[in-house]
Amino acid sequence: MHIGIETFTLNKRFPLTISRGTTSQSTNIWVRLEQQGIEGWGEASPFSLLGRDGVKHICTTQVIFEALETVIPMLEVFSPWEGQKIERMLAEAEVPSAVWASIDLALQDWLGKRVGLPLWRLWGLNLRQLVPTAATVGINSPEGARQRVRDWLPVTGGGVLKVKLGSPEGIAADQEMLLAVQEEAPEAELSVDANGGWSLDEAVNMCKWLATKGVKHVEQPLAAGQEEQLPILYERSPLPIFVDESCFNSFDIPALANCVHGINIKLMKSGGLTEAMRMVHTARACGLKVMFGCYSDSTLANTAASQLSPFADYLDLDSHLNLVDDPFTGAIMEQGRLMPNNLPGLGVIRNPG
Repeated sequence: MHIGIETFTLNKRFPLTISRGTTSQSTNIWVRLEQQGIEGWGEASPFSLLGRDGVKHICTTQVIFEALETVIPMLEVFSPWEGQKIERMLAEAEVPSAVWASIDLALQDWLGKRVGLPLWRLWGLNLRQLVPTAATVGINSPEGARQRVRDWLPVTGGGVLKVKLGSPEGIAADQEMLLAVQEEAPEAELSVDANGGWSLDEAVNMCKWLATKGVKHVEQPLAAGQEEQLPILYERSPLPIFVDESCFNSFDIPALANCVHGINIKLMKSGGLTEAMRMVHTARACGLKVMFGCYSDSTLANTAASQLSPFADYLDLDSHLNLVDDPFTGAIMEQGRLMPNNLPGLGVIRNPG
């Protein structure tokens, strides 16, 4: 099989601020895998964060691109049907997870196109089980947060909102922002993501306060690397606790099962749809709930995630909805739900121009 790669730049309509900083632009990588006249597509988007192992995971565009250039000659000797061999080779090469994700997405897209079926149908999933996707409101002033809610209304309907907290200005600023969002969208279902921006004491206090405001759950209240404090928070929090940065793949789940209520699966962290599927089943076996999230992903990667989204209790696949120059078309919004289409494979096409 032949594999080609190229970069493309995405610009956010509204910059997103979380506890670790602000992003307004991302340069991602488009992977194209061809055999027998069929082309499978994948995407790698950059991200950097501290994992629970204490290791800084740096998936910059340059790191991803160079790793792809290294492994492509090794991959091209395989057929897209040889997924297990490809997976072993990528594991032995110790490629960044975003590289693994881009190859896996391209393989899955190729296989779906080869048999002429969308992946959700190939896997026997039920789109009627799709829950609405959350629209993310980044850290902002109270008025800025109100405006961001108004911005989302014509796009998603604003029925489900994820509010980013963990402000460097402290929990008082977090509380003011949350109240502003709630006042602007009093009927919306709210969840909170602190991106590890709180101490244990702050997390306990905020979880108790947020519970009085009707918030559904709190995501990553403590920083990755502080998992030993999760059992304390688990016992003292009236709200369900989800983890994101603390959970990369299925290997991380069993150790977290007794101190969290759910996990956030992101394709760039997990290494693609194959591992995401393992994470779903591992989480279910451990009695945990499942969320699918994203980084600065285009429609390509989010449409890929939408293929598995009937498994999810919560969805946060909104990054492509905040782009001014998305080069792809795929899953579409219907009544707040990101619906994959009936095209084969991932169901993604390139926009003209």
